Amino acid sequence: MTDMDETLKFLSNIHPYDALSQDELARVAGFFSRRDWQAGETVYRLGEPLDGIYLIEDAGVEVTDRAGAPVSMLGRGNSFGERGLMRDGHAATTARVVRGGAILMLPAREFRRLIGANAAFSRFFNRGIGRAPVAQGAQFADLRVADLLAGRAPVTCAPATPITEAARIMRAAHVSSLGVTDADGTLLGIVTQRDISNKVVAEERPGTDPVATIMTADPLILGPQALGADVLGIMAEHRIGHMPITEAGRLIGMITQTDLTRVQAISGSVLMREIAAAPDSAALAMATARIPELLLTLVSASQRHDIVTRQITDIADAVTRRLLVLAEAALGPAPGPWLWAACGSQGRQEQTGISDQDNCLILGPGMDPDHPWFADLARFVCDGLNGAGYVYCPGDMMATNPRWRQPVEVWRDYFRGWIDRPSPEAQMLASVMFDLRAIAGEAALLGGLQAGTLAAARQNSIFVAHMIANSLKHRPPLGLIGGFATIRSGEHRNQIDMKMNGVVPVADLGRVYALQAGLAPVNTRARLLAAGEAGAISAAGAGDLIAAYDLIQTRRLEHQARLIRAGRKPDNFLAPSDLADFERSHLRDAFVVVRTMQSAAGHGKGALG
Repeated sequence: MTDMDETLKFLSNIHPYDALSQDELARVAGFFSRRDWQAGETVYRLGEPLDGIYLIEDAGVEVTDRAGAPVSMLGRGNSFGERGLMRDGHAATTARVVRGGAILMLPAREFRRLIGANAAFSRFFNRGIGRAPVAQGAQFADLRVADLLAGRAPVTCAPATPITEAARIMRAAHVSSLGVTDADGTLLGIVTQRDISNKVVAEERPGTDPVATIMTADPLILGPQALGADVLGIMAEHRIGHMPITEAGRLIGMITQTDLTRVQAISGSVLMREIAAAPDSAALAMATARIPELLLTLVSASQRHDIVTRQITDIADAVTRRLLVLAEAALGPAPGPWLWAACGSQGRQEQTGISDQDNCLILGPGMDPDHPWFADLARFVCDGLNGAGYVYCPGDMMATNPRWRQPVEVWRDYFRGWIDRPSPEAQMLASVMFDLRAIAGEAALLGGLQAGTLAAARQNSIFVAHMIANSLKHRPPLGLIGGFATIRSGEHRNQIDMKMNGVVPVADLGRVYALQAGLAPVNTRARLLAAGEAGAISAAGAGDLIAAYDLIQTRRLEHQARLIRAGRKPDNFLAPSDLADFERSHLRDAFVVVRTMQSAAGHGKGALG
């Protein structure tokens, strides 16, 4: 077998080359060169021009950052060098052979041609995954049928079921149709309330007749991969209100006109209107119970992660403001000025399908923090948030805690103390409280506090150094031999925590950049953009980190959407084995970027180079 034949055979089993046509694959294989490398040799050094992208056939390669810290250990089938090629053509890391063997190299010119000519190839190597927003009114048409079902099992009966019994089943399940199936779940027909009205009641047919005598046999069907647009088209053309969804002949769900109305109603603006008019906490809880469905709708419609989390956070803000209004109506006028502020993910406007509450009260100068009105306000709102699904903060960082319900001068002392005496507790508290955002009340109370704190923090190099050290405590889940470092035992064994080891490390870095440059934004993505524009990190470093953050957050939301679709509660624990090979590869590369940026920050660089 010639070298060309060996290369072609190898590439045909490596993604994304396996997505190329046979002719294109043969053409590309002809451009690859093969070289046997010895252990200890350096493939390229940081900053050197890259000849092309490297693909390991049989070797071990260690990739290190500018400080010499290992960020990746690669083996057979792994590529390296693509990030530098796609940025400016110069190496963003150093690659050294630790186990000798064969490495292929595709010239940069051919690599770039493939990026531009082949969509699958471009998707695999392009770290930027921003998606165009989808208009709210177009969401139903763009959703997959599987997303519309959202884990709801179909309601069925056997063909011999008496008509009256079928009617009782529909009434008990609050549905307007039944799938008529055999013992294996194969769809035989459907029966609707309209059938019972027109064929039984109107014709005085006995209710003891089997439902098979009035069902619509062999109805029009769709599969789970069909789009909402297909449902709309068939329903309009055939004037039907029920669409059975089958897979391999078996009924897996039913889409109805009610679903069309429900999906169109699940939007942030609709929920916000309901929340603004909610008369009590129970009504608020009913509105927020639909947040998982909203998240599923937005993710399935390919909305960008920052739009999804912003809409979900806007709902939390609206719930908080409505509770404050209800509290004031019950408690009477406040004894003085106050501000309700959120921190944590709500403060950063990054909430997802699972969130606790982090909040505080900043009182006007000289106000008595022990006044019962403020304590009652805090209790009313925090209890209401808990009832609406925003569970109490495990660390008790809530306005119900007297420590976090103080006049502005005490808050100023808090921040001054954390900056002047950066103990481990001070670092932790500062990490949370630097994400404060005004929700309702006298916003000026927070504005002056934040401006003064940012200025003081930026000027205190010791405090900033401690905050940098604190930001390195949460590490991306990277293993030593090219894989993921998953949780080893317990409920989440073989999974990775996409929040604590994925999102939090980037949020921590964003906060550090904001402190170093005195930047006002609180949102993580906005902080990274501002840091790049202000020169706190290089434009290339900011771009890489934003792309990595986009990918991590998107995978996190897609994971939560999958759980919601299956009828389960969303969480942050993702099993890498659930991802396709190219998704695992991209996610791991995103974690490598985060670790590289952490290493740079830890060595006082703050950029990739």
